[in-house]
Amino acid sequence: MVRARLVPPLPLPGSGETAARWEALAAVARDDVVVGRLVEAHADADAILAEVARNRVAPGQWWGVWAAEPPTPVVAATRDGDGWVLDGAKAWCSGAGLCTHALVTVRVGDERPLFAVDLAHAGVSIDLSSWKAAGMSRSATGTVTFRSVPAHPVGSSADYLKRPGFWHGGAGVAACWLGGAERVADTLRAAGARLDDHAAAHLGAVDAALASARWSLRGAAAEVDARPDDLEAAKVRAMRFRAVVEAAGTLTLDRVGRALGATPLATDPSHTEAVADLLVYLRQSHAEHDLAGLGRLVGTHEGLSP
Repeated sequence: MVRARLVPPLPLPGSGETAARWEALAAVARDDVVVGRLVEAHADADAILAEVARNRVAPGQWWGVWAAEPPTPVVAATRDGDGWVLDGAKAWCSGAGLCTHALVTVRVGDERPLFAVDLAHAGVSIDLSSWKAAGMSRSATGTVTFRSVPAHPVGSSADYLKRPGFWHGGAGVAACWLGGAERVADTLRAAGARLDDHAAAHLGAVDAALASARWSLRGAAAEVDARPDDLEAAKVRAMRFRAVVEAAGTLTLDRVGRALGATPLATDPSHTEAVADLLVYLRQSHAEHDLAGLGRLVGTHEGLSP
C-alpha cells in the first residue's frame, strides 16, 4: 500500500483534464486493483474538499471516504462546546488503519452530513475481522468505531450527495474497474500467438469491449469538462459509464476464464488475485438496480439521449 502514497495529486473533475484524472486511476488499478481503489478514494476526498470546503488534502495525508449507510451501525455527531464529536460505528470503511484522515457521513437528527476526522485520535478503533473474502482483502476494509472523536463538518447532506461532483466521483470508480479489467485481460493477451481460434475469438471480444469502455471514458470525461456543473447530465453520464464498464469487466472475467481454463487461476497468483479483486470490486455496481435507475431517468426526461 506504500505505492498508493506515491501517486501525485490528480487533476480535479471538470478542470479540463478529467480524462487524465480517470486514465491515471485506471493505470493505477491496472497495476494493482486494491491500490487503485484506495487511490480513487483519496482522490475523491481531495475533490470533495476542493468543491465543498474550498481546500485540498495536505501533503503526507492519506484520506478515505466512508459513506456507506446501512441501517446499523451508525455514527452520530453531537455538539461539544464550539466543536463536534463523533460517536458510533461505521461499517465498510476501506483503508481503515492505512488512512490518516477520512470523510465520514454521520447522523445529525434526520440529516446525514459529511464530517472530516483525523484518525490518529485515541478514540478511533478498527475491526477488520468481518472481511473473510480473498478478493480485495488487502484493502483493509472493516468497521471503525468512534468514541468522542473531534471532527469538522464539511457540508450538509445536499452538499455531498446533490452535486455534480458526487457523480463525477462515481465515474472515477468505474475508471478503476476498467483498469482492473485490463489487468485480468493482460493474462489472455500475454498468451498471444499460442491461442487457438476459440481463445483468439475470446480475446477479440475482450479487446472490443475494453476498447469501447476506454472510448466511453474519454467521451464522458470530455462531457464533464464541457458541462461540469450540470447535475442531471452528470448523473446520467456516470450511470451510463459505470454500466458500460461493468458490462465490459463482467465479459472480460467470463471470456478470459473460458479461453484459458483453470490453469492461470491455479498456477498464477497474480492473475488469481486480480480476478478475485475485480469480482468483489465490480459489485460496487448495483447491477440491475442501477440499470433500472438509468432507464427511469432516460425514459422520463427529454433531452437525455446520448
